Amino acid sequence: MTIRPSQFEIHPSSGVPLFRQIVDQVQAMLAGKQLQPGEMLPSVRQMAAELGVNPMTISKAYTRLEAEGILERARGKGMVILPQPIQGTLAQRQRELEAAMQAAVVRGRQLGLNNNQIQNVLNKLLKEIPQ
Repeated sequence: MTIRPSQFEIHPSSGVPLFRQIVDQVQAMLAGKQLQPGEMLPSVRQMAAELGVNPMTISKAYTRLEAEGILERARGKGMVILPQPIQGTLAQRQRELEAAMQAAVVRGRQLGLNNNQIQNVLNKLLKEIPQ
């Protein structure tokens, strides 16, 4: 299956660089199992034309994803999603998650949420995002 450019949303006024928006969306699609190893992303030209952005923006996003080991170039076809190996020990992965969750809890506190409200948000996300 090939992912279509229309599955991406670009928000030029968001303050987030356009290439970063694409990188973040690919990573989110992988986490949400909307992208599978072997699937193709559109070519740089196709993606740029449909999203109405400079081809260098798409190329920068793809290069970043390639450097992270998420994509591999398939000349003339686009980019292939690579299998994602689990890296690090369980303890290392838990520490990495803890750092991200700490930031989320701090943000929840800043928003005036209590423990139960923060836990409800986490439980909702755990149900929505497949394993």
